[in-house]
Amino acid sequence: MYELIKKDGRAKRGRLKTVHGVIETPVFMNVGTAAAIKGAVSTDDLRQIGTQVELSNTYHLHVRPGDKLIKEYGGLHKFMNWDRPILTDSGGFQVFSLAKLRKIKEEGVSFSSHIDGRKIFMGPEESMQIQSNLGSTIAMAFDECPPHPATREYMQNSVDRTSRWLERCKKEMNRLNSLEDTINPHQMLFGINQGGTFEDIRIEHARTISAMNLDGYALGGLAVGESHEEMYHILDETVPYLPEDKPTYLMGVGTPANILESVDRGVDFFDCVYPTRNGRHGHVYTNQGKLNLFNKKYELDHRPIEEGCQCPACRSYSRAYIRHLLKAKEMLGMRLCVLHNLYFYNTMMVEIREAIEAGNYKEYKKQKLEGMAN
Repeated sequence: MYELIKKDGRAKRGRLKTVHGVIETPVFMNVGTAAAIKGAVSTDDLRQIGTQVELSNTYHLHVRPGDKLIKEYGGLHKFMNWDRPILTDSGGFQVFSLAKLRKIKEEGVSFSSHIDGRKIFMGPEESMQIQSNLGSTIAMAFDECPPHPATREYMQNSVDRTSRWLERCKKEMNRLNSLEDTINPHQMLFGINQGGTFEDIRIEHARTISAMNLDGYALGGLAVGESHEEMYHILDETVPYLPEDKPTYLMGVGTPANILESVDRGVDFFDCVYPTRNGRHGHVYTNQGKLNLFNKKYELDHRPIEEGCQCPACRSYSRAYIRHLLKAKEMLGMRLCVLHNLYFYNTMMVEIREAIEAGNYKEYKKQKLEGMAN
């Protein structure tokens, strides 16, 4: 159940009530692909740094350890000891990005596992079954993530197939939620809007899926090679055709600047590997821009990563010490940088929500972007 609390221009301040707790939006979901945040971050850490939603990957958990094993354990929440919402993506993106050999048919996609090469078939029903076994709070519909760039004809055919697959996802999800042994009979389903940078295909697809009355709507196939300007243009054109009274999720995005701009265009769910991936390479976010802690100038820097930051890294350690850990390839260095970055993102989302509620989002966005442009 999604409640729209306040609008400031097109920016939305909402609240999604789920069986695993309330999600205050706009929200940044912390990416834990294989049921863990890379960089030795535990679910206790996630609670401490203000994480609302953890995102896991259907494809990766299906190939290892196996969704049936997780179901036997009692579901993903029990397995990873996380009591707040989990969103699982459908595996569609991984099928198209990781599988070297794949064959798309109306039924679904045949491909080889990137781990052991075994043959796997995944279609809408299989994706829903895997996600039902995981028992996530929100399941994503199985879609094709078309290549960028793609021809107009390819894109249209792909989007039409994604619409047909969405109908099958919805039907299968309803069936699974009605079974007695289902781990989460209240599992929600989000549909995915596709169409690349063809705005008319995007708009038409948004209309089609909006009519299906799903729990939420995502925009997929962006941040895959097009420019930021193209992405923002597609959001400007497409988001108005998605239901305002449902969550709008921009998949795989992005930088703090991307998030600030996209909130302004009506998006309220985000996820991205940047904070964790960059953190593991010693790149940390601050309100004065990004720092590379490998730089020699931090060798004797007594300051925390960012003055006033309340993350576990900044409360206890200096830039100099964290730099030493990174240079020595000590895992603690990566861990502290990842914790700082996720805390930075989660805290930025709190500020965004407060700014929308106060009705001064545009001003907040301008100040934040100017500060980070240093």
